[in-house]
Amino acid sequence: MVICKKWTLAKKFHGKPTPADFKLVDEEISENINDGEVLCEAVCLTVDPYMRTAEAMNGVGNTMFGEQIAKVTVSKNPKYPVGTIVRLMSGWRSHTLVKDAEKEIRRSAEMSDLPLSLMLGVMGMPGMTAYFGFLEICQPKAGETVLVSGAAGAVGSLVGQIAKIKGCKVIGFAGNDEKCEWLKKDLGFDYVYNYKKVDIDTALNEAAPENSIDCYFDNVGGMFTVKALNHMKTFGRVSICGSIANYNSTEVPTGPLPFINILKSQLRVEGFIVMRWYQRWQEGEKAMLQWIKEGKIKYKEHITKGFEKMPEAFMGLFEGSNFGKAIVKV
Repeated sequence: MVICKKWTLAKKFHGKPTPADFKLVDEEISENINDGEVLCEAVCLTVDPYMRTAEAMNGVGNTMFGEQIAKVTVSKNPKYPVGTIVRLMSGWRSHTLVKDAEKEIRRSAEMSDLPLSLMLGVMGMPGMTAYFGFLEICQPKAGETVLVSGAAGAVGSLVGQIAKIKGCKVIGFAGNDEKCEWLKKDLGFDYVYNYKKVDIDTALNEAAPENSIDCYFDNVGGMFTVKALNHMKTFGRVSICGSIANYNSTEVPTGPLPFINILKSQLRVEGFIVMRWYQRWQEGEKAMLQWIKEGKIKYKEHITKGFEKMPEAFMGLFEGSNFGKAIVKV
C-alpha cells in the first residue's frame, strides 16, 4: 500500500488564493495493480495562473487540477516499465494509479540532456501556448511590431523570443526591474518597461509611435489591455491568452470597455485555449527543442522544493514572486 498525498480545494476561491483554500489529505493506493496499469510517483509539478479559474475541475473537495512529470514505480504494462518518465494531467498529488495508459499518459518530445521540468514549461503547455497562440493567431511578419504583456512570465518570455526569431520588433512589460533587465539584456527585447513605474500610454507612444503595434499578445487583461488597444495599427491582430489582472476580482469590472477601439481600428481579437492544437503539439515541441539547441530560446525556472509547498508556489504567482516558469520539485 502506498500513501498518496494530495492537495484538495477546501473552499471556493474568493479574491486572492489563501492557505485556508487548500487541504492536504491522504489517499491509500494498492501496489497490487491490474494488467495494463502503472503506478507513478511525482517528480515535479506545475502551478499556473489558469488554475485559479478552473472552477469546473477544481470543485470543493476535488484534487487541484494540473500537470506533472512522474516516474513509474510499479508496472504491469510492458510499454511503461519501472523507471519510465511520463507526463500526466493528474493534479496536485504525489502518486497516481494510471488505469488507461493510452489515454492518461501524455506524449513527450525527446528531451536529450535537458531538465525534465522543461516538459512542464518550454516543452509543455506554456511553450505550446506561446508557439501556437502567437504564431497561429497573430501570424507575425518580419518587420512588424509586437507587444507582449506579462512578458517575463512562462508564456510571455517565449512569445517575445519567438517574435524576435520571426524578425519582429518586440515591446515587453513586466513587474519589476530585474525582470525587465533580463528581457532586455538576455532575451533581446527592443523596448522593455516596468508597468508599475511608467505611464502605459507614454511608454507605448515612445516604443510604437503613431499607433504602430501590429500584434498584441495579451497575458494580463484589465486596464493595461484597454490602453494597449489604443496603440494598435489598423487591422492589427490580438491574441487573448490570459487575464491575470482579473482572476482574483470579487466584483464585475465596470469599464472602460475596449469595444470602440476594436471597432475603430478594425482589430481582429481572438481568445484561445491551447488544447485546440493538441494534435499538433509534437510539431511545436520539435520547433521549441530545436530553438533551444540553437540558443535562440532561453528560459528561466522558478523552483520551489517540496510537495507540501504547492499552495505557496501557486499563491506566489499572483504576487509576481515567480521569475520564469513556476515548478515544484518533490
